[in-house]
Amino acid sequence: MAKKRSKNEIDWTDEDEEIIWVSKSEIKRDSEQLKRLGAEIIELSPQNLEKIPLDEDLKDAVRQAQSFKLEARRRQIQFIGKLLRNRDPEPIQEALDKIKNRHNQQQALLHKLELVRDQLIEMGDASLNHLMDEYPQLDRQHLRNLIRSAQKEKEANKAPKAYREIFQYLKTEIAEG
Repeated sequence: MAKKRSKNEIDWTDEDEEIIWVSKSEIKRDSEQLKRLGAEIIELSPQNLEKIPLDEDLKDAVRQAQSFKLEARRRQIQFIGKLLRNRDPEPIQEALDKIKNRHNQQQALLHKLELVRDQLIEMGDASLNHLMDEYPQLDRQHLRNLIRSAQKEKEANKAPKAYREIFQYLKTEIAEG
């Protein structure tokens, strides 16, 4: 004889559905991670914020949070985290990672240009020839004059005007060109 079930009793023998148990700690960790993501989004500049795939509700919440201070900002970050729970955070995180990586690449390039500048001043024409092979669009004569001026400034302990000009020239021609 089949056993009758009351309305409140759950049938645990149903094999069609898989029940996934999530601990309270895991839920808290996920919500904290979403709040951190929201806090990172708030710190973005307006042009970088446009690169993040956010719907209008999230964009409005982020813009409001950017204008808030202290406790209001903290509460708004919690609200943004709550909004993010109902959305897929993966595309947002990927876009944010791209923006961060671009910043890191830009910083690495600027450090490389500083090293190239120092090498040009120390080694002179030998280093300049190597640089011209790598970047033929550079003005050899202009760079040579800047290098000589920087070397003279260094010997005379003067302000490093040409030293800075070399960096600015390399930055405009290589990094931005």
